Amino acid sequence: MPDDFTPYQQKIIKRYYENIDTIALQRLSELVTEIYLSTGKKQQRFWQTAIAHLKKLGIPAYRIDHIEQKMDVCLLADLVKELQSKDPKK
Repeated sequence: MPDDFTPYQQKIIKRYYENIDTIALQRLSELVTEIYLSTGKKQQRFWQTAIAHLKKLGIPAYRIDHIEQKMDVCLLADLVKELQSKDPKK
């Protein structure tokens, strides 16, 4: 870690990266609601963010492509449930 961070800040940064999968999964579950409730350009931005989080989580490209082509919030919600059931930190 660079010296320009205090030891306290270094611990925070370390914990963030240790829990990045859990953070991305939590944000993805929030995005399901946002996508469901929004319309138009705002909904498109939420979809783009959701796809980015799926990539961060290491979801296979064929599943991401399928969800992206269908743009079905139910498919995304089912995937989030599946991922939450597999999450060892829960």
